[in-house]
Amino acid sequence: MVFFETWALSSTKAASPTLDGLTLQPGFSISVFAQAPGARSLALAAELGFVFISTRTDTVYAIPISDDDTQRPTYPVLRGLKAPNGIAWKDGFLYVVEQHRVTRYPVPSIDALGEASVEILYDQLPDKPWHGNRSARFGADGALYVGVGSPCNVCSLQGFEGSILKFTPGHWDKPQIVATGIRNTVGMDVNPRTANIVFTDNGADGMGDDSPPDELNELTAPGTHFGFPWFGGGSDRTPQFKLVSPPQDTVPPIVAFQAHVAPLGVDFYNGGMFPSAYQNDALVAQHGSWNRSSPVGYQIKRIRFDASGHVIDTRPFIQGWLKKNGTVSGRPVDLEELPDGSLLISDDAAGLVYRVIYKNPNL
Repeated sequence: MVFFETWALSSTKAASPTLDGLTLQPGFSISVFAQAPGARSLALAAELGFVFISTRTDTVYAIPISDDDTQRPTYPVLRGLKAPNGIAWKDGFLYVVEQHRVTRYPVPSIDALGEASVEILYDQLPDKPWHGNRSARFGADGALYVGVGSPCNVCSLQGFEGSILKFTPGHWDKPQIVATGIRNTVGMDVNPRTANIVFTDNGADGMGDDSPPDELNELTAPGTHFGFPWFGGGSDRTPQFKLVSPPQDTVPPIVAFQAHVAPLGVDFYNGGMFPSAYQNDALVAQHGSWNRSSPVGYQIKRIRFDASGHVIDTRPFIQGWLKKNGTVSGRPVDLEELPDGSLLISDDAAGLVYRVIYKNPNL
């Protein structure tokens, strides 16, 4: 059951041990924007002056974007949900994708959210907890795209498992499978140069410290197959399916990341604060490894794209949540730009949302 409670106030602190040791590119700085236990996906509702934050448990939070940085409140506005990881905002509606269903809430103002009635748009998603944290993003075509993970490490897939679904407004009960062969995507955005959906995918476990690569993929045509479970990631074949011929015309990733970095949220930067060289580049949150002998990830990567929307290279943007002694102070999840061009980053391990700003060091 979904219910709304009296909003509780929590205050951020001026400094946080989580920020200690983080390194950014020249001119950039990072601070704690707000507290949000288990913070996952971010969805900006600029007209409301709030950003929504999802979790993998049962809660969705809202945080104002205009309050004083040292006293910004965090409001739990939805509770009793089932892994509401996927959220999106469009035209006065908050869309919430739970493990098993897609819903939305009309929100003419943040004060009205407590009285909003849930509208169930679709309730036939695979109701399985393994890779059950759905991702959600509106595409350039106005449709809602939802990532559905594979309910396993490596296995045969059925129905909507291991896919990206397209929900066309007005036809919510008839989702279209537009991508298959995906192990687990928990982050999507639109490539502004090509208008295509770009998404992360986490490679298979149990294939060694350095195999298979994690992925960044681009959906260029409906029906594209991205290789799983024949491929654990990139061109690395899974032991379980190495004797079975993969489907023809599987599509390789546009970026092959290091194995086990666990790429989640992706954001193509189009704000006005960062240097112009960052325009239309992607920033990817690497959540970090959990079963590798030496931890990797726990950082934000910048993916540079050319004027045609093709990848040039990858480079660090923020590092340091993984310490030299192997301990971890945070795990970045998702990214979202504010109207002023600053960047928010969620961290489900530290229970924080950070804000990254840029000031020209030469001025």
